[in-house]
Formats: sequence, C-alpha cells, structure tokens
Amino acid sequence: MNADGSGVRLLTPKLDRSIDALEWAGNGAIYVQYDDRGATKVARVGLDGSMKTVAEGLTAGAHFDRPYTGGGFSVSANGKIAYTAGSASEPADLWVTGGGAGKRLTDLNGTWIDAKAMAPVRKLPVTAPDGRAIDAWLVTPPGLKPGQKVPLILEIHGGPNAAYGPSFSTDYQLYAAHGYAVLYTNPRGSTSYGEEFANLIDRAYPGTDYDDLMAAVDAAIADGVADPNNLFVTGGSGGGVLTAWIVGKTDRFKAAASQKPVINWISEALTMDSTPFTSRYWFDKKPWEDPMSYWKRSPLSLVGNVKTPTLVVVGAEDYRTPDSESEQYYAALQIRGVPTAMVKVPGASHGGIAARPSQSAAKASAILAWFDKYRTDAKKDAPLVSD
Repeated sequence: MNADGSGVRLLTPKLDRSIDALEWAGNGAIYVQYDDRGATKVARVGLDGSMKTVAEGLTAGAHFDRPYTGGGFSVSANGKIAYTAGSASEPADLWVTGGGAGKRLTDLNGTWIDAKAMAPVRKLPVTAPDGRAIDAWLVTPPGLKPGQKVPLILEIHGGPNAAYGPSFSTDYQLYAAHGYAVLYTNPRGSTSYGEEFANLIDRAYPGTDYDDLMAAVDAAIADGVADPNNLFVTGGSGGGVLTAWIVGKTDRFKAAASQKPVINWISEALTMDSTPFTSRYWFDKKPWEDPMSYWKRSPLSLVGNVKTPTLVVVGAEDYRTPDSESEQYYAALQIRGVPTAMVKVPGASHGGIAARPSQSAAKASAILAWFDKYRTDAKKDAPLVSD
C-alpha cells in the first residue's frame, strides 16, 4: 500500500499458507518465511506478485525438545540471506545464501553430535480413514535390526494449529536411545497444509483428528517397527488434550502422559490467561449458553471409560492451561482407581515447561519412567542412554 494507507493490494493471492515473518529488501521485494507441509522456507516476493523460494530447510534455533517448524532469517542490503537450518539428526546452525545453494557457516554441536549414536528419522506414509494423506515421521532406536519390533510412543503436537517437521528433537532422541520408536504426525488441524486442512477441526476439536492419529499408529505397526502390545501416547497442550481424549476412547495404549492439557473446556475458558479466547474462537456460544457443547468436547466427559495408566504433567506457573485442569484429571483418575501420578514442574510456564535444560530433562525423565513402568518388552530395564 502507499504510505498514506491507500492503494492496498494483495501480493500472494495464490499462496494458501500463513506468512510467519517478513523483511524488506529495498523497494523492489519482500522476503517472507512460511511453512509448507512441515517444512519452513524463505521466499522472495516481488512487488509485481512474483514469488521465488530462496532458502529451505529452516529449523528453530532456540528450542530443541520437540520438532516444531520454525526458524529465523535476515536479509542484507545486497540480498544475501542468513538463516538457521538443521536436520532431524542435528540442531540448527547458521547458513547463508545469495540465492543458490546454501553455505553452512557454523558447526555449533559438531563435537557433541560426533560422540553420539543418533536415532534415524524417516517419513511414514499414512492415509486417514477419509482418504486424506497425513504427514508422519518415525524415529527408530539407533542400531535397530530389520524386522525387530520395539515399543512405540505416539507424541502429539500442541496448538492444535501448529506443525511438526523433520527437525531435531532432544525428547525423541532420548526416547529412542531408551529403546522406543517415536511416531509424530501432522493430523488435520495442523498448519502448513492450507486453510481448508487447518479448519477441519474448527469448532470440532477434539474430533476426527483422533482418526488420523490412530491411522498413523496402525501404519507404524504395519511398517513392522511398532510392537502392538507396547504402545504409549503423550503430547503437550493441544497434544495433552488429545492424549486424554485418546485414553477415553481406546484401551490400546499401555500407558499415557498428558502434558499441560485442557480437561474441562468450561473451567479452562473461565480461568485461562486470555479468558475471552476459547468461547470466542473455539465455540459458538458462551459456556453458560450451551454447556453441553463444551462438555462433549472435554476429555473429562470420557474419564469414566479410562483404564490406561495416565501420568499428568504441568508447569507450576502455567496460566494458559492452568494447573487446575491437570488437577481435575488427576483427581478424577484417582477417584476411579486408575493408576495415575501428577508432576508439577517448578517455575515453569505453559510455553516454557522445557525452557531450562533441567526442566526439559526432568519432564522427559518423568515420562520415560512412567512408560517404563508399564512396558513389557525384554529391554524394559535398558540404560537411559544407549552405548
């Protein structure tokens, strides 16, 4: 648009993705960052509407516990782009490109990585019951032999409007080193697949995203890696909601760990740190106007079905999904006699439950200890870190 606000025009009418960051490059172009099918890219957008990808493979440079999409970039006056990029087996480093192949400038974790046996990560084809293709990735223990079956952890991303990608994850590497395969997916509602896919769960969450997750587990079993008798499930925030929802719908998992979940949408809507948000954007009416809509989508409504031993994890200073949500679920499971435990991470907020290395390690260790308690394969007592 012009400096006075007139002449507004859309430059990317055909881009069905969200722009996450942008930088001017003189008066001739804008550089933008966006996610596409779990991959983060930088593109040059001309003021004539032309668009060209100039960098790919961006990964987040600050948070490593789970493989969320993200990254950072900057543009110099002469058009060179500096950006963060890594892989599923390496944390982010600094790269630079002038428009061609990127050049790696740093090797921040080389000495540390070289001394580790990293778990391989590969794409797993998944088809939902309605025929949609669902992106999923399978992390397998280092040294896994062909045909060998191992316990599987389904780990679910938060949001739920967010996305995972083929990025480095300390949690997954730790789980794999302990003998677990890890399955992670972008079920419907995930970003980076366009507006229609993201809005499939609009005012219908949790819902058919459950079917996508179960299809992914079935695919991991069919692949020959996952032991169907040793399945586990965990996730944080939106993933914590779905974890609690899953154990209310099926008994196929040996144990679960619901992290910082919403358990009761009515109480969450009235106690979270942005109280107008839930009732404004996730439901059609206020809680007192249509309480049954909130109840039907609350994991607490299914707690009478739960038989799966379920750990509850939350930050002591979580105001997004307040610790009272986790306390409700813990109490309900206790009343029903379902094996449960509750972990509060001291000083941790919602987004910062793993902000400190000590918090991240404690969270992952608690989940591993809970799963190991119910694991029945021969490697139950394996060391925490592989040889």
